[in-house]
Amino acid sequence: MAEYKTKEQKRKFYDSKAWKLLREEIKKRDNYECQECKRQGRVTIDTNEYSESAKRKKIMLVVDHIKEIEDYPELALEEDNLETKCVNCHNKKHGRYVDYSLWRKSTKWNDEWW
Repeated sequence: MAEYKTKEQKRKFYDSKAWKLLREEIKKRDNYECQECKRQGRVTIDTNEYSESAKRKKIMLVVDHIKEIEDYPELALEEDNLETKCVNCHNKKHGRYVDYSLWRKSTKWNDEWW
């Protein structure tokens, strides 16, 4: 059985034809909607926007392993272990999300003072 512990092993898996084909099937199965947002009553879909700076389509949705491949390599290509997530939900799950709205400064003028 394959292991997915190192970056190289994971990169080889995520670049494989089997993964790319299955990823598209999962997005289609999930109607190109983030399943985590759906559970919370929101709708996040793939917008097919194009990024001029990256010269490619913006990545809005990813296919996520519910049980991580490092811990459960045997489930790497199991449809029941995969779901579509938006980039924000995926980053939150993996502890990479930063809420930039908290960094905004308040306006200098506050009408409530008057």
